[in-house]
Amino acid sequence: MAEKVVVSVDALGGDNAPEVVLEGLAAALAEDEDLEVILCGPAEVVEPFAAGQVRCKALSTTEFIDMDEHPAEAVRRKKDSSLVVACRQVKEGQAQGFFSAGSTGACLAAAILVMGRLKGIARPALCTVIPSPVKPVVMCDVGANADCKPEYLVQFAHMATVYMQEIIKVENPRVALLNIGEEETKGSAFAQEAYALLKEKVANFAGNAEGNDILAASFDIFITDGFTGNICLKTIEGTSKTLFKALKGIFYSSALTKMGALTIKPGLGALMKSISPDTYGGAPLLGVKGACVVGHGSSSALAIKNGIHTTAEIVRRDVSSLISDAVSKT
Repeated sequence: MAEKVVVSVDALGGDNAPEVVLEGLAAALAEDEDLEVILCGPAEVVEPFAAGQVRCKALSTTEFIDMDEHPAEAVRRKKDSSLVVACRQVKEGQAQGFFSAGSTGACLAAAILVMGRLKGIARPALCTVIPSPVKPVVMCDVGANADCKPEYLVQFAHMATVYMQEIIKVENPRVALLNIGEEETKGSAFAQEAYALLKEKVANFAGNAEGNDILAASFDIFITDGFTGNICLKTIEGTSKTLFKALKGIFYSSALTKMGALTIKPGLGALMKSISPDTYGGAPLLGVKGACVVGHGSSSALAIKNGIHTTAEIVRRDVSSLISDAVSKT
């Protein structure tokens, strides 16, 4: 039997909230009998839903953080927002994990300001699974820290290693520094200093990686600053969507291509599933007390469900404690 886990969920997180959040949450509860949820949001949304679920508690809130608000200011000002209240449940020990598909900046600010950083962590980092058709690979950071010091990347590597081992189930993952060449002397002064520190302090460091190594899955973990990582991630996701849209246009362009599309439909479906960000449902913010997973604003019900599952799994695998142990040894 799995360990009982309580996850707080922001009912208003996402472009299609609350409907898609409720649908995904219902599916997550149905699949995991040891999952309990604190659903935070307007009373008219959360109370009727919780009344129909055995393992869901409604927590009414009166405020909402919009996508275009300044993250830190909104978190400090709107203390009764669904996002902040959900986050506070972890701080107060009512929940062990927090999930939202709301404003990424607000989620990061709330997790850091409300939940707090783990001891010894200089900067929590956003870590995500890159949708590679070869095998899952992880990139860290993808947006939490636009400006970094080389020593931060060492902590990113240790945190991402724990996540890769415990959640993605890859033993002895190979860590690479995202750079403009594979040679040790390549890149900016920042990259060269980061390389030297990673080589000295990260046992599973395998060297530099270039952009074309990511989807090829030449390494298991790609370490970079949040500015570069975010641009890289969105470029990959945007390219993927554009290519599949173009393929769909080709397949439906004539009777002949439609017949061809039918023959490869199963394989194409499997490929789309393998590179879909919905598979894991969100990116964890590593280095904070408790579990925090941030979903895409455009999350589907499937992504919401999987994001909640990922949050629960991070709690069950005690990822925060393992990160603390790993960082304390450096």
